[in-house]
Amino acid sequence: MASPCTAYSIESFYHDHHGWLQGWLHRRTGCPERAADFAQESFLRLLVRPPVEKLDQPRAFLTRIATRLVIDDSRRARLEQAWLEVQTAFAEEHLHAPSAEEVNEWLDLLEWVARLVQELPDKPRRAFLMSRLDGMAQGEIAEELGVSISMVKKYMAQALLHCHKALHSPSLAARCPALP
Repeated sequence: MASPCTAYSIESFYHDHHGWLQGWLHRRTGCPERAADFAQESFLRLLVRPPVEKLDQPRAFLTRIATRLVIDDSRRARLEQAWLEVQTAFAEEHLHAPSAEEVNEWLDLLEWVARLVQELPDKPRRAFLMSRLDGMAQGEIAEELGVSISMVKKYMAQALLHCHKALHSPSLAARCPALP
């Protein structure tokens, strides 16, 4: 099969696999609208990535892209839920809702943390997120990433060192004024 990333073949690649991918995603998410969104985003990601010489298993390739999108969406939803829980707890503890300034400071902090994690290379970032957000064990992470447990440990050390350096950076206050 020709590269799905080239202009002459993406239309046929899309035609051949879009319906299947959307159906697969619908079974995974239980929501036809979300499945359609994830399918479209999967093909968009395929368009912007470097060309692939040959795809022996195009559906496996698309499934991997779509699975990552679903996982990212799930993480984002858990983060939003945690934020709502923090807001509720804050309001109950302080008998008032946080001020607009407090909300903006927390949002700045969350944005800074998200940028910090995005600075990591792909596998260390994914290992860190799987560990911290998904609560996955190192063995599960190793299996998901297709690496050894010792590599997962190295990825985690790399991510934690990156965070430690950022937290102790002299310019941190300028980048994230919400931090104490």
